[in-house]
Amino acid sequence: MDLDLVFLGTAGSMPTARRNPPAILVRRGGERLLFDCGEGTQRQLQRSSLGLPELEEIFLTHFHADHFLGLPGMLKTFALRGRDETPLTVHGPHGLRELFASLRPFLGRLPYPLDLVELEPGQALARVGYTIEPFAVDHGRGALGYALVEEERPGRFDVAAADALGVPSGPERGLLQHGETVTLPDGRVVSPDEVLGEARPGRRLVLTGDTAPSPATVQAAHEADLLVHEASFLAGEGERARETLHSTAAEAAEVARLAQVHVLALTHVTPRYFGPELAEEACKIFPETIVPRDFDVVEVPFPERGAPRLVQGGARPPRGEAPAEVAEVPMIDGA
Repeated sequence: MDLDLVFLGTAGSMPTARRNPPAILVRRGGERLLFDCGEGTQRQLQRSSLGLPELEEIFLTHFHADHFLGLPGMLKTFALRGRDETPLTVHGPHGLRELFASLRPFLGRLPYPLDLVELEPGQALARVGYTIEPFAVDHGRGALGYALVEEERPGRFDVAAADALGVPSGPERGLLQHGETVTLPDGRVVSPDEVLGEARPGRRLVLTGDTAPSPATVQAAHEADLLVHEASFLAGEGERARETLHSTAAEAAEVARLAQVHVLALTHVTPRYFGPELAEEACKIFPETIVPRDFDVVEVPFPERGAPRLVQGGARPPRGEAPAEVAEVPMIDGA
């Protein structure tokens, strides 16, 4: 199953000419999950090769304006497009309902069901084949990060072992691959462990939102395939980072090193930086660091197929443009 992240907004607290405020779309198979919704997110989607999908779930990390100001306009656009039966669920920390109560005069009446779910750290949301696990980050009261954690997959099917056991080609092999025991025509019982290798791990994505470096993030990101971590400052502004509960690029890299992640993606790039200087600082500590730009895509294959890879401009409109360039990590962002 395909899994990737579309970086719709990689700026810090204010937009720049090249970066929009924070928003990341996670695509897993046919599912579309939006994490944060900074100002202009719906326009970023409409400008991209994706268009504006009928989202069913949105996850907010916290309630600073740069992370949710795009939400009221998007919700109104869904209404204007005639959405009336498909429910939309917005998840976020404690205070989400209070936020929407204050937004009600601007939203008016929405013609579709809108559910608000306030989450606590550790309150996992079960989905088909994976869970979404909120965890506490260090950015003020209630701020959350999110881990998307896939279930283990069955081991590889051993055709030779199945042949030796006399398992016929057909439905029986399919049942065994899905973990079910089968009875052969001669009465013998074959269990999955006789024809399957060791279980294979699923994938793990971790998105922090805004945060100072935190042991909780290290724990949540342990051996993650991809950690998306903010890097609002360089090491020379470490005091400012601590005052505002943000991270330097070096601190984010140290979190990635301690967590033993495969790839680190730095976001929340403030106007004082372009990106390469953040990557340069982080790569000294954690070489597998990338700094995505708006409309970049990070593809996350299953672990046995390699590390996540950055596709530069992978979500830009294809009209008259050259094919997207694929770059293996480590990758330093261009200006």
